[in-house]
Amino acid sequence: MVRRVGESVEARLDAERERIALWLPVALGAGIAAWFALPTRTHWIGLLLVLGAGALAGLLIGWQRRFGRAVVVGCAVMALGLLLVWGRALWVSAPVLALPVVTEFSASVESVEPLPAKDQVRLIVRPLKRPDLPPRLRITAAGEQGKGIAPGEAIGLRARLMPPPTASLPGGYDFAQRAWFDRIGAVGTVLGDIGRAPGAGDGVQTLRARLSDHIHGQIDGSAGGIAAALVAGDRGAISEADEEAMRRSGLAHLLSISGLHVTAVVTFAMLIAMSLLALSRRLALAGYVLPLAAAVAALAGGGYTLLAGAEVPTLRSFIAALLVLIAFLLGREALTLRLVAAGALIVLIWRPESLAGPSFQLSFAAITAIVALHESRAMQRFMARREEPWVFRLGRGVAGLVITGLAVEVALAPIALFHFHKAGLYGALANVVAIPLTTFVIMPAEALALLFDSVGLGAPFWWVAEQALNGLIWLAHSVAEAPGAVATLPVFPPWGFGLAIFGGIWLLLWRTRWRWAGAVPLVLGMAVLLAQPRPDVLITGDGKHIAAAQPDGSYALLRERAGDYVRDAVAEAAGIDAPLAALTDLDHVACNRDFCRWTQDGRTILAARGRDRIEGADMAAACAAADVVISERWLPRECAGRWLTIDRDTLPQTGGLALYLGERPRAVTALGAGDEHMWRRPPQVSGNDEAVPTTSLAR
Repeated sequence: MVRRVGESVEARLDAERERIALWLPVALGAGIAAWFALPTRTHWIGLLLVLGAGALAGLLIGWQRRFGRAVVVGCAVMALGLLLVWGRALWVSAPVLALPVVTEFSASVESVEPLPAKDQVRLIVRPLKRPDLPPRLRITAAGEQGKGIAPGEAIGLRARLMPPPTASLPGGYDFAQRAWFDRIGAVGTVLGDIGRAPGAGDGVQTLRARLSDHIHGQIDGSAGGIAAALVAGDRGAISEADEEAMRRSGLAHLLSISGLHVTAVVTFAMLIAMSLLALSRRLALAGYVLPLAAAVAALAGGGYTLLAGAEVPTLRSFIAALLVLIAFLLGREALTLRLVAAGALIVLIWRPESLAGPSFQLSFAAITAIVALHESRAMQRFMARREEPWVFRLGRGVAGLVITGLAVEVALAPIALFHFHKAGLYGALANVVAIPLTTFVIMPAEALALLFDSVGLGAPFWWVAEQALNGLIWLAHSVAEAPGAVATLPVFPPWGFGLAIFGGIWLLLWRTRWRWAGAVPLVLGMAVLLAQPRPDVLITGDGKHIAAAQPDGSYALLRERAGDYVRDAVAEAAGIDAPLAALTDLDHVACNRDFCRWTQDGRTILAARGRDRIEGADMAAACAAADVVISERWLPRECAGRWLTIDRDTLPQTGGLALYLGERPRAVTALGAGDEHMWRRPPQVSGNDEAVPTTSLAR
């Protein structure tokens, strides 16, 4: 039986021999993902030993057999992925602020990110002569406070600093993880004015900043913000309402410089270069037009990447564009899954931590789905050129765009639901209009406007770009406000997401009939996602904000003055797309100055809302009658719930919580017990060096 199975697998692999190499980045990514998923060093070392045993088993199967080689190489590459991200996490190690502090210090400005829509400026700074502070900080200043500050400038300031925040609720965005790999040890807000070195003036802004300012001077509001985002990667001037509409309509990918934008720049640069170089008979006859045009396109793509800030998505897209150009020059098919796999390998080796972010997952899922779809025989037959009226040809092209958009939406839906707990349902249709509008109207108009601005004739092109951008914003709002435009899901287990991703990859990478075996884990994973119940109670990591589910599917907050950030985090974790009510306004909730009590799914919940000290003896009876007691403060020993007690002693270990009540209650925590990842137990500094004098710059 075992021998028969082995022979069957060997035959399958032999039939798919040209596709086996596509699994190298998958194996590397699996090792990286395993390191993020497993909590302790014991688990990481144990997995390495298991993979070593697997490699030995592959050698026993036989190196001369494809199955044996696949097992050996797969285990080795997966182990390499785990070691790669582990080593990277150790390499970037930097101290993190232990507790919130208010302090004065001088610093060198590393980067400046204007946020005009919020009237803020975000600074990355390096404190000077303050060993008690982390070596790299992210500071937010009000618009006037940070006006004119440029990278490289020395400043003095007073700021409220705090450690990088973890996810406030289970399944939420964990900034502490990203901050660790970015070596940011604290975040904070500027208090008062920022002192600047004498003669600093308005500073020397970077080319990117000057270009963004120029674009904002030509186009106002969110339209100007999107224009700056397309050229320089600066999204700070886009209003929250317009950015949310772009997300809900499935058009948010247009705001992040990635494959679409880099491809457009490289393509137009190459076409223009070929047209100009072909005017030279000597170059054309010598066969230099194509390689020179490719070189010009590569330089244009590289310049655009640097101009846009060289963020990971942009660099990833530029690497893919270079690989396409190389394949084009070698006479190979320009866009294949091998190219996608090569790009994924380069990015994962260069920045292994990027695998955990939605940007990497969304972009590579999209391009893999597009290439796999257009490599399929059915799609090739449908899109093949043929003699037919132009109306049919146009209709076939539009149908191809819709089919491609639907394939991308299906591929991206699990990723969007896992990271953001929502996914746009009409994105495929919206992108049929938005992508051609951006590629063939907005970006060329902006490029021509910037070119003709050098002689003062760019105004007509700016007008065209502004009208097209306003049309794009109108499209985003129209789609976002359509009934059923957004699907939402609550927090769900990562293993279900992993099953869905593995099944999707299996379906996309193989070509023979056994590819359909991937439908099993895909369906199981999606079933887990769709069947996940909504949490009955959500508690943020600081214990201040509590949201309770209502019979109609909505949620109500204990503190109705909660800000937009808290409301958005609660709505995402709950998987709802509706406003949050006030818990104190509900009939079944009894509140006094200090506590609110209500019954939910047969469980009594007691939540503290006041700040006055209460003696333990006065609380004992009320706590004993409750199944769950929640407080942001320390609770006396006499106050203990029948099932669960949450206070300032427990919250640092659990973080935010999602409670599922009923016959078998359970609690899901944002922080895993015993988690040994570096950002959970970082080296710390106090931020209270009283011996260091206040810099004269801050006076």
